[in-house]
Amino acid sequence: MTAAVQVTVKLRVTVVDSWRVCPLEMRANEKIAAVKLRALAAAGMDPARAGDYVVKYGGALIGNESRSLSELGVPDGAALVVLSAYRRAVR
Repeated sequence: MTAAVQVTVKLRVTVVDSWRVCPLEMRANEKIAAVKLRALAAAGMDPARAGDYVVKYGGALIGNESRSLSELGVPDGAALVVLSAYRRAVR
């Protein structure tokens, strides 16, 4: 019997509302929603408001946050961005 190897991915997640870059180490099978929750918490923001935020990778919106990092092909050292799901007026 072989032991399952747990692959981890190191990420740089920028939370735009606070402009904090949060280094995270996640399992490759973690869902994007879990990455978002951890990034918000690491940036000192309320993870309960996760529904108010979206995640982008490579400039593209990740619409289905139930997909895993490995399903999306997110490599070690990748940069993701967590930003408000709502547009804000520019003054």
